[in-house]
Amino acid sequence: MDANQLATLKTYESLQPGDEVELRHEVKVGFRTWETVTKGKVVRMQRRRHGLHHQRNPDDKVFSDIIVLQKQDGELTTVTLDEFSVLKKL
Repeated sequence: MDANQLATLKTYESLQPGDEVELRHEVKVGFRTWETVTKGKVVRMQRRRHGLHHQRNPDDKVFSDIIVLQKQDGELTTVTLDEFSVLKKL
């Protein structure tokens, strides 16, 4: 794990509902990838189980860390953290 990943993990673990955060992350659609920044107030954090991986053993559990944010205009958005995410408290 590099320094950015460790800093993001520490920040994620310290988050509380109501904290203002900025998340720099990659968006991928098909073969296109771009970097974006999402800012908002933390509504909740959650570790979600999913089945996105093909041909895995049924006992092999796969989880993603997610943050539900409320943007300044009131819109709710869900973002998933990955190894490229950079999370900062504001």
